[in-house]
Amino acid sequence: MHLTDPYVRQAQARGYRSRAAFKLLGIQEKDKLIKPGMTVVDLGSAPGSWSQVVREILSVKLPGDSGKRVHGRIIALDILPMEPIADVAFIEGDFREESVSHGLAERLAGQKVDLVLSDMAPNLSGVESADAARVMHVCELALEFAREHLKPEGALLVKAFQGSGYSQLVELFKRHFVSVSARKPPASRAQSSETFLLGRRLKPEKTP
Repeated sequence: MHLTDPYVRQAQARGYRSRAAFKLLGIQEKDKLIKPGMTVVDLGSAPGSWSQVVREILSVKLPGDSGKRVHGRIIALDILPMEPIADVAFIEGDFREESVSHGLAERLAGQKVDLVLSDMAPNLSGVESADAARVMHVCELALEFAREHLKPEGALLVKAFQGSGYSQLVELFKRHFVSVSARKPPASRAQSSETFLLGRRLKPEKTP
């Protein structure tokens, strides 16, 4: 982390685990994706800054409450360990694995999800064609997960990268969502090809 970066300083001041928190906050400011009462799944959650942001937004003071409490549910998944966050249910493992799917199903108890977030990025090699394929694969996994778990009116936000394969990814999102937008929040470095794709409202599955 670069201490000259204003977002790094702000993250430290506000107790966020990484500057990535401000990317989600920037998108939230524009799109109001997260609302109290929602069930939110955070894919690739470690170190946890996006889950921290979701928890803040879901924390409200309801009538009769003495203080704020989380109104909604947050489930975070990652193959890496993550330090606990109050009110966030964390499942360690690959979400494609049966044991992880089973743990998620137990927590969801038959309920669908309002919002799937994915700040996942593969390890990049510097070879553009190979990296494009890896990025596409990670985004496809998040999309597959969303199609299985989202409510019809739900939304999926994924990290992507401009360049080879990006237009195909946008087309893939358009096949499955009514509304597809690209977002480049202020905290996303200007020189980076990083962008975020937002799909809202699932299209009905076509029956063969």
